[in-house]
Amino acid sequence: MDRYTEIELFVQTAELGTLSKAAEKLDISNAAASRHLAALESRLRVRLVDRNTRRLALTNAGHDFYGRCKALLAEWAEAEASVNAALVEPTGTLTITATISFSMLHLAPLVPAFKRLYPGIKVKIIGANRYYDIMDTEIDLAIRTREFEADSNITIRRLAQTRRVLAASPSYLAQRGSPQTVADLEHHDLLIYSHANHPNSMEFTRGEERASVKIQPSMESNDGQIVRAAALAGAGILVQPKYIIYDDLVAGRLLPVLDDWDLPRLTINLAFQDRRYMPAKTRLFIDFLLEHFKKEGYERYWTR
Repeated sequence: MDRYTEIELFVQTAELGTLSKAAEKLDISNAAASRHLAALESRLRVRLVDRNTRRLALTNAGHDFYGRCKALLAEWAEAEASVNAALVEPTGTLTITATISFSMLHLAPLVPAFKRLYPGIKVKIIGANRYYDIMDTEIDLAIRTREFEADSNITIRRLAQTRRVLAASPSYLAQRGSPQTVADLEHHDLLIYSHANHPNSMEFTRGEERASVKIQPSMESNDGQIVRAAALAGAGILVQPKYIIYDDLVAGRLLPVLDDWDLPRLTINLAFQDRRYMPAKTRLFIDFLLEHFKKEGYERYWTR
């Protein structure tokens, strides 16, 4: 049987959840689809799909095989395009995920410049304040702040570091006063991002000094832009990475609070499948993004 069709059918089955939908997508009969999947499992001598549920589920071996097959098909499509004179430019859909704040502030504004360089690449941005599983989705690149990935097939590359800072609007500080010590925060309205690590406590450092405070937030949200909007409206003191509120600080819309104290810093990382299976569209955008951050010197501003 055609090994390419076997792999293509397996990937479609994994993504669509049923063999019949995969067969329809590839324009083959259900019987032929069953034969292709059975032939693939027989040749590999392992069960890839659990057929005991209404919606087919991948076995552990199937999950591992799916990630490699997905990358293999992408490389195959790119190889075909590279020998077609009409498709000498990189093509395809580049799917990126990042927090809503990062997507709004540092991804969406770059799309026009990237598209001018590579008009054949369609950019899809998934703004989400949760971490998607890169291996089990069609995501090519994830931008996030966790330091490691549980899956060894995921590669991490550092993009930038940023301080987490406290800040409030001039109107709030004029009304309530500015905290002079970490302990003073207990008497203020705090605006918290609920997906932060340990959102209900803060650990500060200043040289050799250490201080901590338990938080009873006045408001919390799962999105940094909501927290920012509340702070701009005078609702309280926010705790946010500097990459989100840097422009507000420069413009004076927000004023730093206890800026001589440091909270644990965040490292913004790029996460993607092993470089051996990276499509050109992903590599090109990673290089473009790294060069942009280096040129703009964001880390220099975000860490001071």
